[in-house]
Amino acid sequence: MQAHPREHTRTYFLAKLAGELESHGLTATLRAADPPALRVSDPDTAMLAETVDCVPQAGGWFYRWSWGELVGQADEPAQAAERIVRVLSRR
Repeated sequence: MQAHPREHTRTYFLAKLAGELESHGLTATLRAADPPALRVSDPDTAMLAETVDCVPQAGGWFYRWSWGELVGQADEPAQAAERIVRVLSRR
């Protein structure tokens, strides 16, 4: 059975975000939940972890924190990654 096209889009954007997060030293694991989401953590601080998903809204696709607040636009994964890094960073 094939995934719905919306899930392909969601997974595509999450993979782009994962690449950006990993370039900043964070761990990003794609969870094959329904819907798919990223489990993001700082490998040096296991207590700092968060789930980020990707949702369609008016104006496009957006990354979203687990509590529902938008992180940023999915077509700008570098900017979203910077925000996530600031939140999860020990610095």
